[in-house]
Amino acid sequence: MKAGARPSGARPTLAAVAARAGVSASTASLAFSGAGPVSEATRQRVLAAARVLDYAGPDPRAQSLRRGRSGIVGVVLEDRLSDAFRDPMNIAMLDGISDVTGAAGASLLLLTETGGDLAAIASAPMDAVILVGCSTRLDESVAALRQRRLPIVAIEAARMDGVLTIGLDNRPASRRAAEHLRDLGHERVAVVALPLRRPHHAGLIAKDWQATATSFTATERLLGVQDVFPDLVGFVATGSDIDAGREAGLALLQLPDRPSAILAQSDLLAVGVFRAAEELGIQVPAQLSLIGFDGIRIDGMGAQVLTTFVQPAVEKGRAAGQAVLDLLAGEPGTATSFASVFREGTTTAPAPRPPAG
Repeated sequence: MKAGARPSGARPTLAAVAARAGVSASTASLAFSGAGPVSEATRQRVLAAARVLDYAGPDPRAQSLRRGRSGIVGVVLEDRLSDAFRDPMNIAMLDGISDVTGAAGASLLLLTETGGDLAAIASAPMDAVILVGCSTRLDESVAALRQRRLPIVAIEAARMDGVLTIGLDNRPASRRAAEHLRDLGHERVAVVALPLRRPHHAGLIAKDWQATATSFTATERLLGVQDVFPDLVGFVATGSDIDAGREAGLALLQLPDRPSAILAQSDLLAVGVFRAAEELGIQVPAQLSLIGFDGIRIDGMGAQVLTTFVQPAVEKGRAAGQAVLDLLAGEPGTATSFASVFREGTTTAPAPRPPAG
């Protein structure tokens, strides 16, 4: 057998590459990493030997063991990935996270909180973790991760020891939405809320909702509306999707005292409410004003432009990614808060006048 050749079916090694190129194993390693004083001619000779032997480079697992790090940042979503990826806000946040972490050479590992015991989160190979907001299990995830002493960044969460938060003005923005409707003369205002707790059951918002709610985002947005309309009326959806919004809209729009305006806690929910109104023959905005939250591009509303609050999802993701990198570098990291921008569309109008007589 020729020097540097390998038996058929055997896995190529760095030592075999070095032997074929006529250099030491340490020189071959430096040629791959580009981190040492290796001439370009020697580097090309090593790479040529690697191509002949079909050697892809040093095993990243071995490199991770030497560094004591995996090079992986975990991103935790509450829902199954098939559900999470239906929401453009999640995709935009992930784009922002990967923009920053990818440029630093870190990989992302997507995890979900769907397991009963959060076993995947407790054992996944990762150096740090980002928890995505709107979760009803965020406290449980933080408790599981604290035991591992990993750097934790949470997007839209209450302040917790050992957790760096990336915030959004959920309560002030929802208050402004409610004030907009109040200024238009609406008194019968209802909310379609994101899930408040686990399990995700659809139904009218209970009087004691705040005592049992575990979702920070949904709670803050409800409190913003309640600041303006203390007698809160609403429906809790099973998720942030059009079908859930339609179900909520049908329930609210068939109440005996039908609301003249609905605030939906996401644009997808608002589209569902719009479709429910169409089914029931209720005109938007002449008979029903409608406001969403997120500012995503949406279809299914014809010529209507949804009145909503536009949130900087990509920027939130980038801030979370940078915060993780700072924490991994031993720096304190920066807790950042973002503001949403009100965008008035064509789905809000003055409250309809009661019939004469």
